Amino acid sequence: QVQLVESGGGLVQAGGSLRLSCAASGIDVSRNDMGWYRQAPGQQREMITIMTTANHIYYEDSVNGRFTMSRDNAKNTVYLQMNSLKPEDTAVYYCHAPKSGTYNVNRGDYWGQGTQVTVDS
Repeated sequence: QVQLVESGGGLVQAGGSLRLSCAASGIDVSRNDMGWYRQAPGQQREMITIMTTANHIYYEDSVNGRFTMSRDNAKNTVYLQMNSLKPEDTAVYYCHAPKSGTYNVNRGDYWGQGTQVTVDS
């Protein structure tokens, strides 16, 4: 059974930083593409960053240069370092893994439960 457990969300002032963690079980993060999504109130869930098994990382334009995704294979955990946070970054952040192991093939999704990030202006 695959589980993705996020932690690290909270309330932060604009300009501040947070680091989200996603501890995985049932999959090997070093052998599976991984990603982070977010969903703001009243909006659709959007992909903000993905990391392939070849360590290629894609960032959505609104977070590029401020957010950094990384992976610790020994801990089977992925991270999202968020700097220079803005009020518009307020959302529930979700860890994601494609069931196929790669974002090139759609066979469904594994999702974490989400963690709330609130940026106060």
